[in-house]
Amino acid sequence: MNLPGRARNGLNGVARELLRQPTVEKPRRQWVDDVVAWCHQHDIDLATRINGKTLRFDAALLAQIDDVLESARIAPLGRSLSGLTSTAQAKEGVEEDKAIRESPRARRVLVSFPPQLITGLANEPRAIRDVDVHTLKLSAFGALIQVENLDSFYEFSPDIAALSGYLNPLVVYRGDSHYGGGFALLAEAWRKTHRPHIYAGDFDVKGVTLALDSCATHLLLPSIEWLTQHATPLHVPAEQFPYQRRLRKHLAALPSVHPLRDYLTLLLEKQHGLKQQWFGGGVGCLALG
Repeated sequence: MNLPGRARNGLNGVARELLRQPTVEKPRRQWVDDVVAWCHQHDIDLATRINGKTLRFDAALLAQIDDVLESARIAPLGRSLSGLTSTAQAKEGVEEDKAIRESPRARRVLVSFPPQLITGLANEPRAIRDVDVHTLKLSAFGALIQVENLDSFYEFSPDIAALSGYLNPLVVYRGDSHYGGGFALLAEAWRKTHRPHIYAGDFDVKGVTLALDSCATHLLLPSIEWLTQHATPLHVPAEQFPYQRRLRKHLAALPSVHPLRDYLTLLLEKQHGLKQQWFGGGVGCLALG
């Protein structure tokens, strides 16, 4: 029986309390009962420390627990496995706790770079890399391009007129259940650079809301004239209706001459939208605020 994570956390708390007092009594809650079961399994005699209602902890008991952990090559008390990768947990001992470990993709993002020559691999228009957010030197990029849809991300090229004013734009997939956490870290770090963050995604209520939630500064969209002709009610799904309230507040706060007002009116009043994959007629950068 491994020492459960909640029991380890409880014992770590007890260890801190024992720095200020010789003994600590804890009521027989779940984590305490986990400790009792673990101690019985490993022949640690609780003797007079235990009764039906409480377990009394002292330095000697914690030392016995640590001795068993050490002999089993398990991380000692005071070492938290929470938030560590499996590799980092392995350095602490043979115990792995997937429930509290850092996800392997927690800091990963999908990035699209200019084509790179690699022996044995056919040339492609763009090089797609899975990278650790912390390895990106953000000062090297003039703008962040956040692409909402994965198929559009694979095909996206920043070599368009709308992005010609930005030196070396960083093109990144918005993320999903696999890469969403990594992108959130990147977006927060990018916000501190005060450089443009351009959202390339669907022209629908959810797409614009996602751009706002990501702290994007611009949207990459076709002209309002083109969208007025080509947007359709077929791209306004009912499940996106709850997002409209947020956009209506944003619309109300915009200056009367702001160009985004016409786009939001098309979305909210005429209930017309369009998926990113259907865009045509060229795109431009539109300020979100």
